[in-house]
Amino acid sequence: MAKLKKSTLKSGARKSAGGSAKDTEAQAERLGKTITESAQQIWLAGMGAFNRAQSEGGKLFESLVRDGVSLEQSARKFAGTRADMVRDVVEDRVGQARERAADTWDKLEKVFEDRVQRALVTLGVPSREDLNALTARVERLTAELRKGNGSAPKAARSPRKPASAKAASAAALAPKTAPTKARKRVSKSTAA
Repeated sequence: MAKLKKSTLKSGARKSAGGSAKDTEAQAERLGKTITESAQQIWLAGMGAFNRAQSEGGKLFESLVRDGVSLEQSARKFAGTRADMVRDVVEDRVGQARERAADTWDKLEKVFEDRVQRALVTLGVPSREDLNALTARVERLTAELRKGNGSAPKAARSPRKPASAKAASAAALAPKTAPTKARKRVSKSTAA
């Protein structure tokens, strides 16, 4: 571009001096060569820029891919850490909820058992301890009978079911009276 300006200035000075046609032709030829050379240089600069962009573009692309992979790994690591933290918090809360539910369930079972036991006592149903004591007493009495009679007792008839379990336990615990005495009392009271 600088050459073009100089040549045009020189040609303007020559024209004023009154140059010939050969000079004008030569000047036009030089101007054409200068323009061609400038266009050639611009073309070559464009080709160089394209080549550099192409070669460095691949490097730039690869660099961007590496940066993306690195960023993705750090994001996954961060997300994994956060997910682990969230998972731990959730597991802790679930564990606490389970403990509370188990405690509540145990309390509910205890209340239920206590109320059922009170209802059974109110109805006169003997408790487990009462039945165990009665069983122990029957076994002891059976053992005494075996010692006294010297033989095993005959199989007893199954007694009739009493009206309530409390009456049955009371009947089993009450001392038995001889039937003959009871008959004598009944006959004396009817005779009088």
